[in-house]
This record gives sequence, structure tokens and C-alpha cells, in this order.
Amino acid sequence: MSTSLKPFNTFGIQASASRIVIAQTVQQLTEAWNDAALAQQPVLILGEGSNVLFLEDFCGTVIVNRISGIEVVEEDDAWHLHVGAGENWHHLVEYTLTNGMSGLENLALIPGCVGSSPIQNIGAYGVELKQVCDYVDCVDLRSGEMQRLNNVECQFGYRDSIFKHDLQDNFAITAVGLQLPKTWQPVLTYGDLAKLDPAKVTPKAVFDAVCHMRTTKLPDPRIHGNAGSFFKNPVIPAEIAAELISTNSNAPNYPQADGSTKLAAGWLIDQCQLKGYQIGGAAVHRQQALVLINAENAVSQDVVNLAHYIRQRVGEKFNVWLEPEVRFIGSKGEVSAVETIA
Repeated sequence: MSTSLKPFNTFGIQASASRIVIAQTVQQLTEAWNDAALAQQPVLILGEGSNVLFLEDFCGTVIVNRISGIEVVEEDDAWHLHVGAGENWHHLVEYTLTNGMSGLENLALIPGCVGSSPIQNIGAYGVELKQVCDYVDCVDLRSGEMQRLNNVECQFGYRDSIFKHDLQDNFAITAVGLQLPKTWQPVLTYGDLAKLDPAKVTPKAVFDAVCHMRTTKLPDPRIHGNAGSFFKNPVIPAEIAAELISTNSNAPNYPQADGSTKLAAGWLIDQCQLKGYQIGGAAVHRQQALVLINAENAVSQDVVNLAHYIRQRVGEKFNVWLEPEVRFIGSKGEVSAVETIA
């Protein structure tokens, strides 16, 4: 007997799992994992399924992490939050602003759960999770022992962390600790935020502007299934970036601290005239080229074929090779997204 995973992935891709468990406590999570281990079944832990593409049916147990709770400790210089991994990320952003705590407003409307945020080191409009993350609590599923990793130990990188590498298997995030300084510094470097007056702007105004940009440019997954930004913004050596910018002076580019340059993947795709391009039931969103959508009952292979085509077109035009931000899930667990679409 299998259970549909369609309600558990925002792409709306039809796939199934042998078993689905909703875990609301650490104990339920570890018990479900150990039951699957005893049965020698693969296990996948999901938040809201907002950053995954199921390539095929999953032949094991999917554990949906719904550990909830928000605790706040106020100190003279900052607010310290301890947030359950199963809390909705955007609801957390709203909660902080409603209660007078600033710092997360640039990260509004990012889909998914709080527990997923450190895995990807989520970021938007000039702010990344690593800037506000104090610690991440996780459980070693084999022993049931809890571990707390501080910010440095999380090894945050661009859309990357230790949870994608050393702690990818056999560990589950149970809570995230955030530190929001009371001295607020608005980050107004991207998009419409640059039009705001830094001397007068409020956290709520930044939040409203971010929500407006996301709702007008990004598709609602309830209407057109999607996983948000499909590709990472490529970070390339400065000399390659300089060559590209010399022939494309309007190319958005963001110099990085290590001397490399970050480019806008959406712009690169748009320059290949791919907005609206469709393969099977999968299409490039017409307003935001960085988002691939389930336009007409897409199957996973439609999305893979479309991603491959986009990667080839951008690579041939700019000699920049895009990598998916979305996690690709095979029958027994995560597989290499780059190899799948290469």
C-alpha cells in the first residue's frame, strides 16, 4: 500500500511513498525513523516540501516534521528566539514583526518550514539566514541524542550548510535559534527596496515591499505548482564575470567578499528568451524566469527535461552552467540534481 506525496510537495508532482508519518514531537520523529531502519527502508524527512522534486515513487517512509513552538527571550540588545522546526517560515516572519521584532522582513514569503531554513541557508533581497542564526538543534536519529550547533559549526555557505553534507543522513533538525538585534539596520540593496528612503523606512515597509515583489513576480503554488527559485544564482570567478559584463553591460552582478562575482540566474535565463518556454507540462514562469512551474499536470521528467534545456542554452550563450537549488529525490533518497539535468 502506498500513500500519495502530491499534497506534500509544492510542485504538485504525483508520486507516492510506502508510508507517511506526521511527527509533532522529537520522540515521534525518532520512532518513525527507527521503525523504518529496522525494516531496512529508506527515510526522507520533509518540512513543507517546498524545495523538492520527486523524480519517482519513494520506496520508504516519509516523515513530515511538524514540531511546533516559538519561545522568545528578550535581552537589552537583542531578542532570542527558539523556534520549532515545523513552524511555517513566513508565519514566523509575521509573528516577529507583529511583536515588534525586526530583522527577518527581507525573508518574507519564503516558502517552507523553519527547520528547512538552515539546510539551504535561505536568503533573499540581501539577507541570509546565517546573519540571524544563533544555533540549530538537531537529533542524532540513531541514538536519540540531541546536539546544538552554533553558527560557525553550521558551516553556512551560499544555499549550503553542514546539513547538506556531514549531517545530511541520520540527523534531523528539531529547532532553530535566532538572534535579532534591537539596533535595526535596513538592507535595501535589491529590487524595489532600493527606492525606499533609508532614513525613514520601517521594518513593516520593507516587509510590505518584499511581499509585493514576491506576489507580483512569483506564482502561487496553489495555482501553478512550483518550488520557488529553481536555480542558484551562479557565483563565478571575477575574470569570467568581467568578460561577461564587458559584452553585457546591463548584467546584474554582485561582487563577493572572496573576490568572486554572483550573477542573477533569472537574468541569464531571460536573455535566452525562455520565459514561457514549455516542455511537456512544465514551463518557465512568464514573470520570473528563475521559477519553473507545473503548468499542465507535469510529471517529474518534464521538469528535468526543461531544466536540462535551460542549463544548455545558458551555458552555450554565457559559458555559465546553472545548478539547481531544488533538491532532487529519487526512490531511495536525494540524488545529484546537477548530474540529473546535465
